[in-house]
Amino acid sequence: MLLDLGLPDLDGFAVCHELRNRSDVPIVVVTARGDEGDRVVGLELGADDYLVKPFGFRELVARIRAVARRTSSRGAEDGEARSLGALTIDVRTHRVTLDGRELTLTPKEFDLLALLAEEPGTLFTRTTILERVWDPHWYGPTKTLDVHVASVRKKLGDPRWIETVRGVGFRLVDPAAD
Repeated sequence: MLLDLGLPDLDGFAVCHELRNRSDVPIVVVTARGDEGDRVVGLELGADDYLVKPFGFRELVARIRAVARRTSSRGAEDGEARSLGALTIDVRTHRVTLDGRELTLTPKEFDLLALLAEEPGTLFTRTTILERVWDPHWYGPTKTLDVHVASVRKKLGDPRWIETVRGVGFRLVDPAAD
């Protein structure tokens, strides 16, 4: 998000602070306020970068790209909870809740569910799941994947949470969305 502090009806610093409280969206402040104090306040309130006018278009694009690089790794790996309907997977705390009730999963079951939750509705091939959850050089039986999927389905209480695409793989879906 590009945020100009010189908003007509609102305090730009308050908007920056509120945005940061509600979201991890990258924020680049663009403003005429070039004081060191203003720059420090903007960054402390949650801006990822602070650019003083006038500036060149190429510098703006370069700063946006730099912020995007820094913030692209901030997602779920840093603790952002992944949610789909009543299901929440918190990677940082290694907890899964369904309708507010915590589920007890083994480490592999958790890793499997967290992988599927990275992109709900997206098909993950059996090979991709085995490589990312078990080992990039997995040579064991693929039946182990089926056993873990069955176990997670049972713990979720509804097998429709994990959809099977026969002979290809699995995807996470919200059964309540049907």
